[in-house]
Amino acid sequence: MRALYGRVDDEGNLRIPTEIARAIGLEPGAHVKLSTLRDGLVVHRPIMQLARVYVEPTTACNLHCRTCMRSIWNEPIGYMEWHTFGRILEGIRGLDQRPTLFFGGLGEPLIHPEFVRMVGEAKRLNVQVEAITNGMLLDEARTAALLDAGLGTLWVSIDGASPECYADVRREGEWRRVMENLERLRDLKIEKRSEAPEIGVSFVAMQRNLAELPELLRLEHRIGARKFLVTNVYPHTPALLEEILYRRSIGELLWGRSTIRMARMDPGRRCAGILENVIQGLYTPRLEGVELLWPVDTCPFVARGSTCVRWDGAVSPCVPLLHTHESYLEDRVRTTTAHTIGSVHEQTLREIWMSPEYVALRQRLQDFDFSPCTACNSCEKADGNQEDCFGNTTPACGGCLWAQGFIQCP
Repeated sequence: MRALYGRVDDEGNLRIPTEIARAIGLEPGAHVKLSTLRDGLVVHRPIMQLARVYVEPTTACNLHCRTCMRSIWNEPIGYMEWHTFGRILEGIRGLDQRPTLFFGGLGEPLIHPEFVRMVGEAKRLNVQVEAITNGMLLDEARTAALLDAGLGTLWVSIDGASPECYADVRREGEWRRVMENLERLRDLKIEKRSEAPEIGVSFVAMQRNLAELPELLRLEHRIGARKFLVTNVYPHTPALLEEILYRRSIGELLWGRSTIRMARMDPGRRCAGILENVIQGLYTPRLEGVELLWPVDTCPFVARGSTCVRWDGAVSPCVPLLHTHESYLEDRVRTTTAHTIGSVHEQTLREIWMSPEYVALRQRLQDFDFSPCTACNSCEKADGNQEDCFGNTTPACGGCLWAQGFIQCP
């Protein structure tokens, strides 16, 4: 990472290099959140910069994974029409800086008949294009087409390092086919001397598959994976509630714990065993360092300058609010009601993003003055996101597992 330096002028104002300011949306007059560390300063992205657009091409999928909320909902399956996607592209053209376009949501993007065309048209706008897939439909023709279309990053959801464990989670999925598809992608990239798409692996950690994580990391060498994201399972059912790995942590106020300042150590068995005992003794240790840059009570979608467009064109502030659904917060059922800000059919992305309602919501999310529902969870208001005991109205995000660092999205 190249070091860049700012300068403090004669009036005591910090001058930040232009390339950094432009990258995180620091424009004249911008209101910027600052956080102090022991030996440094964190400059947060201004809430006015739109840096990432999640697009849900479809809610259809070729698998029936035990971890997916599609297994418990009754919404109709939807496919994004080309006119809707065209409105998204028009909106991106109208922005001063081009955001990253990420194809994801609740369905399998590759199942959309126009998906490759979507990638190609987005790439024509000179934007970074990413997508997530289960890898089953990544056949030879689609692989070649996606390389030609200019896909920048491809995340693959893989929840096991063996055929048996993978099939146990990804019902109707075939581990060997996914590996063959990704090896073909690796070989084609080598043949074309292409660095793109960069391969990322997303792993949903549960009681039943956590032991396979070390082996899964070997995919760095097998398929050329360069990014790994490990998230907890989002418990939609009582069965998934038994699989979570944070039952003890969710009730703890992390910032009340003592800190541990760790030096680098060899990752051998002896150190690993001792550190395991340390973690067990301290419940949830708080490690000083980079972790402080992404603390709890932080909406990751606001922090990354994100917005989300559902398959029908409705715009939502985050992936969890795209669809109404139920989940478990400890042993209580929590109903998360979908929340939309507008529609790309009625307004441009800029108009929606800059609307007073949406700006105020992003400011509220950045301040994150919500009831601590994940830690408290003792009244009926924690059973939904309509209001909380601090007086916040929909969406009340104190029970959001993303904001507490338990669930992550690429």
